[in-house]
Amino acid sequence: MAHLNSCRVLMVYPRFSAATFWNFSVACELVGARYPAAPLGLITLAAMLPPSWDIRLVNRNTEELTEADLAWADIVMTGGMLAQQVDALELIALCHAHGKPVAVGGPDPTSSPHVYAAADFRVLGEVEGIIGEFLAAWEAGERSGCFTAPKFTIDVTMSPIPRFDLLRFDHYLYVGVQFSRGCPFTCEFCDIIELYGRVPRAKTTPQMLAELEALYQLGYRGHVDFVDDNLIGNKKALKAFLPELTAWLKARDYPFEFSTEASINMADDDELLKLLREANFFAVFVGIESPDPKTLIHTRKKQNTRRNLAESIHKIYRAGMFVTAGFIVGFDSEEVSMADAMADFIEESAIPVCMVGLLYALPNTQLTRRLAAAGRLHPAHDVATPEFGDQCTATLNFDTLRPLSEILRDYRRILQRVYDPSAFADRLQRLAGMLDRSGRPRDLPEGDIRRKVASIEMVHNIISRLPEARERFWQTFVNCAKSNPAALRYIVILMAFYLHLGPFARQVIAAIDARLAELDRAAAPLAEAVAKSDPYQDRRHDTKQQTGQRPPARHAADRDDGPDMQDQEEWHQDRAERGRPQPRLASGRTVHRAPQASATPIRPARPRAPR
Repeated sequence: MAHLNSCRVLMVYPRFSAATFWNFSVACELVGARYPAAPLGLITLAAMLPPSWDIRLVNRNTEELTEADLAWADIVMTGGMLAQQVDALELIALCHAHGKPVAVGGPDPTSSPHVYAAADFRVLGEVEGIIGEFLAAWEAGERSGCFTAPKFTIDVTMSPIPRFDLLRFDHYLYVGVQFSRGCPFTCEFCDIIELYGRVPRAKTTPQMLAELEALYQLGYRGHVDFVDDNLIGNKKALKAFLPELTAWLKARDYPFEFSTEASINMADDDELLKLLREANFFAVFVGIESPDPKTLIHTRKKQNTRRNLAESIHKIYRAGMFVTAGFIVGFDSEEVSMADAMADFIEESAIPVCMVGLLYALPNTQLTRRLAAAGRLHPAHDVATPEFGDQCTATLNFDTLRPLSEILRDYRRILQRVYDPSAFADRLQRLAGMLDRSGRPRDLPEGDIRRKVASIEMVHNIISRLPEARERFWQTFVNCAKSNPAALRYIVILMAFYLHLGPFARQVIAAIDARLAELDRAAAPLAEAVAKSDPYQDRRHDTKQQTGQRPPARHAADRDDGPDMQDQEEWHQDRAERGRPQPRLASGRTVHRAPQASATPIRPARPRAPR
């Protein structure tokens, strides 16, 4: 359609909370960047707007939004993810205070459109399927409306080259591109299949190479992230693309290195690993979630079962890619503590960077629907609070089956072990022994901001900021330099990440301690009331004082050595349950069950309602 009217569009990318796992602010500071990732969604939308429209991009994570920006705009376009919700809502109010209409879109508005009711326009779903209707309405003079794209049917081969020219490349550690949307798996907690479907739709090879050529011609060099939620979801299309990508890279002297996200079954395909290696992929994020097969089956992540997970990860290392991984604490199937089993698995696998978080019921997922049907989902479960960062810092938004205090103590224990500086350095040491970067370009191209990391001055700068484990990190660096120099650059980058991850883990542990203290205070009056109502309390107390032993308990729930007669049936059933075979982890190790605690859940604090 012809677009006769001009329009000044101010695109604003909302702030993420500073309290997020992926912030990496110190790593950004080391190389002069301001934020890890560029806003791919907004610059893709920008490419779909009429050529006659003027577009200005402001990323609130890297620069200030000014009065002059707002005064210039005819309309403000914004949106993003749940972790940006608080700032997005504040931005809507700010724009309205300046008399500017606001259009929102992206994953969070699509999943929770009611939260964004204050916006003038809500453009929901994949924008390629609805942008035409929105533009027609705007040019017809409409100044509000809701537009919803059909689900799972958008032809991504029609998606244009993103407006990379709107970015300040020096602001970011890396730039993103997207090859496909959707994932073939059915993980209960995941919202990707709800947003994009289970049939991955891929762009064409010429289309992807044109996007990379646009980046190249604009002078960008360095790290490019394929933001796909599962790059290998459509293996046929990917295997057709990767050889062409390799040829493109070789013809331009390897201007880019790539990272991505994929499922662990990539390790099953030797041909695919070879193609990824040749195409200069150096890192992959994998969702492990739990080392317990029972939990993986319960949460419908069966692709992680029937394998030795640690060996699968090591195989990816041997293909030249280091693994970062996601883990979740708080599944219903966790009948006992999984803290040490999870930390042991992370150590065995030698995964330095692990995003360990609490289970969070994302809007419109299978998990959320199940919890809602059971009456366990909290009100305002999809409303973020100012304290919300991501699943590492948010409390669980549903009633847990296991006592919340136990889950939080598990979480604390894992973070304490995994992000102990010596443990982190030890995992780097083992990774350096397995990461095979032989045959790959040793030098980064001119213009890649990561070249700064390779200098000995930068290494000294990083290690000097780690007084608690300076010698251990330095030894790791020296050993890698001697035994595997091709991997040294990546080991140093991961050291730089620890400058954020170590303090972040300690902040989360402090927040957990505060929450546990809050739970203890809330439980104290109830415990006191129970004690006063128990005629055996004083007798038990006196017995313990005199003998130093735990006195006989009145209730079966309080004892391990047998019940009163009226409780025998329940006690024998519990003993039979405790005596069942111990489950084995996906790594081959055994989970040793601790005695079961009370099954009565401690209800976590609910998120506050929006202000």
